[in-house]
Amino acid sequence: MRFHRNLVLACIEALHLIINQSKYADKVIESVLKKDKRWGARDRAFIAQTVYDIVRNQRMYLHIAGVKTPLHTTEIWRLISIWIVLNNFELPEWKEFEKTPVRRIRGRYYESSKSFVYKESIPDWIDQLGRAQLGPKLWEKEVHALNQPAEVVLRLNTLKHTEKELINDLEKDGILTERIPAYPGALIAKERSNLFKTNAFKNGYFEIQDANSQLVAPFLDVQKGHRVIDCCAGAGGKSLHLAALMQNKGQLIAMDIFLYKLNELKKRAKRAGAFNIETRLIEGKKSIKKLKHSADRVLIDAPCSGLGVLKRNPDAKWKLQPEHLNKLKETQRQLLQEYSAMLKPGGKLVYATCSILPQENEGQVETFLKSPAGESFICTQHKTLYAHKNGYDGFFMAQFEHQS
Repeated sequence: MRFHRNLVLACIEALHLIINQSKYADKVIESVLKKDKRWGARDRAFIAQTVYDIVRNQRMYLHIAGVKTPLHTTEIWRLISIWIVLNNFELPEWKEFEKTPVRRIRGRYYESSKSFVYKESIPDWIDQLGRAQLGPKLWEKEVHALNQPAEVVLRLNTLKHTEKELINDLEKDGILTERIPAYPGALIAKERSNLFKTNAFKNGYFEIQDANSQLVAPFLDVQKGHRVIDCCAGAGGKSLHLAALMQNKGQLIAMDIFLYKLNELKKRAKRAGAFNIETRLIEGKKSIKKLKHSADRVLIDAPCSGLGVLKRNPDAKWKLQPEHLNKLKETQRQLLQEYSAMLKPGGKLVYATCSILPQENEGQVETFLKSPAGESFICTQHKTLYAHKNGYDGFFMAQFEHQS
C-alpha cells in the first residue's frame, strides 16, 4: 500500500478528537471527510478504516505503544505506525517512522494477545460485567464478533421503490449489492462507497440501517390505519420503517426530548415520502398524559449502553462508565412505567435496546411486569439477537400486550 501524507494527517486529526477530546467517532469521521473534495472513494475509505481500526483496538495499541491518554501528537503517530506494522504494510520512509521498532511491536502484540481484554480491546469493568451477565463462553464469542468492522446494510424504502429497481439503480452508479436471506428489503453493499451521493439515496429509495435493527419495526406488528407512537424516535430510522410498513395509512407520532433530532427526522421523512409521520417534542409528563390510552401500537426504542452496536460505534466502550449504565437502567425503567400508559387496551408495545446485557433487557421486562404499571400487561415474546450468530448488531426486543 502506498501511503499519502495528507490522508495520514487526516487520521491523526480524527484520532486526536476522538481519543483526547472524547468526540463521537462517526461525527468526527463525517466532518474530516468533508475537508478535501479531491479525496476519492479509496482515500475516504482509508481514513475511515484506519481511524476505526485504531479506535476499535485502542487498548491493545496503547499497551503496545506504552502510552496513556491523553496523547501527544507524536504518540498518535506511534499508533499509526503500529497499525501499519500489524497490517503487514511497509512503513513509509518518513521521519515519524524512522525509529519504529517493528520486531518489538509484533512481539508485544503476540504476547498481549494471550490476554482476552487486550486481544479484544475491552475495558476490564465491561469484561467483568459481561462475563457475569452472559457467562464466559457466550460473552467471549459476542465480544469477538462485536470487535469486527460492521457491514454496510441498506433498507429498501417500499414507499418509493422495489428491491429489483434499487439493485439496478445502484449498479448504474457502480455500487454492487446482494440480498440478505431472511431480511426482506435488506441489501449489503459489497464495497464501501459514498452511498449518500447516489441518486437512489437523494430520491429516498433507501436508508442505511443494520440488518438486525431492521427487525424491530416488523416486531411491533403494525397495520394500515393504526395509530402508532414511536416514543424515542431520535432521527427517525425506525419511524421511517414503520411508516413504510403502514403504507402511509394511519397516524405515526414520532416523539423525542431533543428537537434537533426531530427536525432531522422531518427532513428524512420528506425525502422518504413518509407523510403519515407527525413529530412531537416531549415536554415533560404532560406530553405523555395527553396521549393516554390512545395508541394501537407503542415502540420504546430505549436509550441504552449501546454494547450491541460496538461494530459501528467502537468508541462507545471507552466512553461508557459504570455510573452511566446505572442512570440508563433507571431511565429505561421510567420509560416503560410512563410511556406504556399511551397504549390502548388490546394494543401491543415493543421495548427494544441495542444492548446485549440482560439487566437492560430481560431484567427490565421482569421489573415492569411486577410493577403496578405493568399489571395489565403480558410479555408475549422476546428475543436477543447476537452479533456472533449472524454478523450484524446485537439487539433485544420484547413484545407486550395490554390485557384490559
